[in-house]
Amino acid sequence: MWWVASQKTGGSALGLQRLLGLGSYETAWTWLHKLRRAMVRPGRDRLAGQVEVDETYLGGLSAPRGRSTAKKALVVVAVELVGSRLGRIRLRRIKDASADSLQAFIDEAIEPGSLLHTDGWAGYHPVARHGYRHQVTVLRGQQAAPSRLLPHVHRVVSLLRRWLLGTHQGAVTPAHLDYYLDEFTFRFNRRTSRHAGQLFFRLAQQAVAVVPAPYTSLVKHVRRDRKR
Repeated sequence: MWWVASQKTGGSALGLQRLLGLGSYETAWTWLHKLRRAMVRPGRDRLAGQVEVDETYLGGLSAPRGRSTAKKALVVVAVELVGSRLGRIRLRRIKDASADSLQAFIDEAIEPGSLLHTDGWAGYHPVARHGYRHQVTVLRGQQAAPSRLLPHVHRVVSLLRRWLLGTHQGAVTPAHLDYYLDEFTFRFNRRTSRHAGQLFFRLAQQAVAVVPAPYTSLVKHVRRDRKR
């Protein structure tokens, strides 16, 4: 747990196996995934104030047309702004970019009354009816790149992709993507902590509060997918 907390960008199962001299890669992989399941605190505070929201595709295939999720994982990203600086973030994989999927994420991740800055995608149109203020930037026809019109979300997405490729060499399966998103969120939201001990304390505190995650539960849905 200390090693995980003290790694600036996180650690891979292979790195943990080598560090501890474990005979089994499976053991190191299991330990890391147990800890990833402790990186989200139940009942955590929602983002508030001014929040940018957008979606991105993650995966190795070319981006499909429109906002279909047939070939890639669709992840919605919310970034809280503190003045001109990045604040906390929330990430979640969603099945599609429909209003129902996006609104469910927004309701859970962002305090009502916050100012949401999004593009003109129709899936965001209902947010005002749910108690949020809404600032829309229509990207179609704009000369500026999307990364400049919604810069904070695109900055987080760039860092996320670099982290997945750098720390994990892109070897993140769709079945476990949600837990890697949790780890990235945990680290990003504590990026200003100067001491690894603070991250270690928070991780240890949350690890004893979550339900057990035995190996069989970690791979159950993966094995079921392989049978298809």
